[in-house]
Amino acid sequence: MSSLFPHLRTMPDTLPPVVSVAPIALPSSAARGIDLQLRVSGPVAGDALPVILFSHGNGQSLHAYGPLADHWAAQGFVVIQPTHLDSRMLGLGADDPRRPQFWRHREEDLTAILDSLDQIEQAAPMFRGRLDRGRIAVAGHSWGGQTAGTLLGATHPDPDTGSVVDRKDDRVKAGVLLAAPGRGDDLTEHAARTFPFLYPDFATMTAPTLIIVGDHDLGGLSTRGAGWWRDAYDLSPSPKALFTAFGGEHSLGGIPGYEARETTDNRPERVAAVQHLSTAFLRSSLYPGDAAWAEAVAAITAHATPEGRIETK
Repeated sequence: MSSLFPHLRTMPDTLPPVVSVAPIALPSSAARGIDLQLRVSGPVAGDALPVILFSHGNGQSLHAYGPLADHWAAQGFVVIQPTHLDSRMLGLGADDPRRPQFWRHREEDLTAILDSLDQIEQAAPMFRGRLDRGRIAVAGHSWGGQTAGTLLGATHPDPDTGSVVDRKDDRVKAGVLLAAPGRGDDLTEHAARTFPFLYPDFATMTAPTLIIVGDHDLGGLSTRGAGWWRDAYDLSPSPKALFTAFGGEHSLGGIPGYEARETTDNRPERVAAVQHLSTAFLRSSLYPGDAAWAEAVAAITAHATPEGRIETK
């Protein structure tokens, strides 16, 4: 574990044991056409466990993001990971008629999970009666960050009708957005054609949220470079926090998987910073008065060679 967080002494090989159940299937709508597959992970022991709903990046699945899901589960959260329709695991063709609606199904997936916690507990009896439904957070990486942001209050236009899509859900109390897309006005021409829904309005994203970006995340979506990824922080109201990972690219050191091929900036220390800052932020947001976030900020600020910079508002 990075010495960046001296108040967190537990080494990875001594973390509390966790259990995962997958796949759990929720019946789909006719439009979705494929049952919604989930992985549910959490600590073996403990009750009144807070919940994190995690939305994966483009092409990923419930099998990805072990560095985050495993860590959060070991820290006392129940983590629910859906497989969205864009997943490579499902292999839907380029001509599949659902493809233009992937964004809609993604957002509906998260709401369906919140509506189905009873069914999820029935399918995973080791978690029955152990969820704290008053403490639910949402998180997501890349496209998943855009998806998760809608439950936190970010809106965007429906490309089919032009109407505003507003999915803010009061059951969600806080969030973590990792490398979430910025303003649609700064998309490249190709990205604007491919992702016509990516025109977020963060002005209504009022829930407490930690935004995590890499200062070397150049990507291929925007004409603005790495600064584009911080729009969710700059353009939203408080309370918000921003962690900018020094040298971080889109995979933020390797959060999609322990040996994920798309990680071009492999750095365990960077992943550790993301793990611990996100855990601390969610704990303090869901449990007012908890000092975890203040301690984490103090630790990173005091470190001689920090992994990144924190801003708050």
